[in-house]
Amino acid sequence: MRELVVEADGGSRGNPGPAGYGAVVLDPATGEILAEAAEYIGVATNNVAEYKGLIAGLRAALDLAPDAAVRVRMDSKLVVEQMSGRWKIKHPDMKPLAAEASRAFPRDRVSYEWIPRERNKHADRLANEAMDAGKRGEQWAPRDTSAARVAATLPPAGPPGDAAAGAARARAALSAAAAPAPSEGPSAAAPAAEPAAPGQSPAPAAPPQGPVPDMAAPATFVLLRHGETALTPEKRFSGSGGSDPELSEAGRRQAAAVAEALAARGTIQHIVSSPLTRCRQTADAVAARLGLDVVIEQGLRETDFGAWEGLTFAEVRARYPQDMDAWLASPTAAPTGGGESFASVTRRVAAARDRLAAAHAGRTVLVVSHVTPIKTLVRLALGAPPPSLFKFDLSAASLSAVAYYADGNASVRLLNDTSHLRR
Repeated sequence: MRELVVEADGGSRGNPGPAGYGAVVLDPATGEILAEAAEYIGVATNNVAEYKGLIAGLRAALDLAPDAAVRVRMDSKLVVEQMSGRWKIKHPDMKPLAAEASRAFPRDRVSYEWIPRERNKHADRLANEAMDAGKRGEQWAPRDTSAARVAATLPPAGPPGDAAAGAARARAALSAAAAPAPSEGPSAAAPAAEPAAPGQSPAPAAPPQGPVPDMAAPATFVLLRHGETALTPEKRFSGSGGSDPELSEAGRRQAAAVAEALAARGTIQHIVSSPLTRCRQTADAVAARLGLDVVIEQGLRETDFGAWEGLTFAEVRARYPQDMDAWLASPTAAPTGGGESFASVTRRVAAARDRLAAAHAGRTVLVVSHVTPIKTLVRLALGAPPPSLFKFDLSAASLSAVAYYADGNASVRLLNDTSHLRR
């Protein structure tokens, strides 16, 4: 069963006084923001505002995933204890609000956790934004994440026939937020990953705030996209559910070139690879040059594109137009024929990231993977929204790097370096 996290808060400037609430729905695997809600509610008490925030958060979660389990986190001891059934509800203003909260989401799938105020900053900020808007006589408005807005910031379309440009232009016509990009070819232009939000463990929407930042040596992932296969130049969907192609002759040359470059740098201490053949061959070429072993990590595999495997973007559009529209419009939509949604990919990639970062603290690890997992790791490290995946390329045999600190901070140090292929 899918799990969502709801963080909610409310405040009153005067108690009673001008009041507002804020709520955010998060993906617990990645910390990514799935939905936000906030509202100025006029003159009310803190407790009323807190309950209103809870109700709004639960309703947002119901809209996203009515079959999910929800973990509510609030800094209101009163609301948490009353909704958990440990405290009696005596105040007449609280009883109808508690009943409304119980009806907002199936009660048997909601659990409650008290958290200190400093860990509830996102919802607190939203509540204050709503109160500030109310003071100005305005309504709080969520950020615009529509595909149309995102598409307006995309670079000009590429030459005719370019699958990546075609995908970007198709997304611009959609009214919903897009999802993340596929692996070969269409990948560079595909939709953005699901909510899978901020940075590390889970990633925060803004750089983590703590009293003392962690300055110990980080776990550094050098992210290597595999070399070319026969499908790469043709920009065909090539995921984990297809023919599992080998490296082409060009791909083998690329793997050899990156092996020499990494040997010259002399910083790699471990090698981890996706289980797919093209990654294992690329990793083996580097491992042979560096004298290291390769460890396989299942979470690094590419998206399963189902019936779209081996097809170009245009071919999928012609054969499965409705499925393609749904996939472009929502990160939870899966490709035809039992493929894998980008939301699912984001969750498993984030879980693999956490395992590897914990196991290799203070070390430099070569992570050999594919377009979607690598772009997802970079996006989560930046705390960037899914549409940011449209804004950078990831070439075959390119190198990127992200450093992960124990306090949850992450730093992107390199992106899509292909200088070693031009020597």
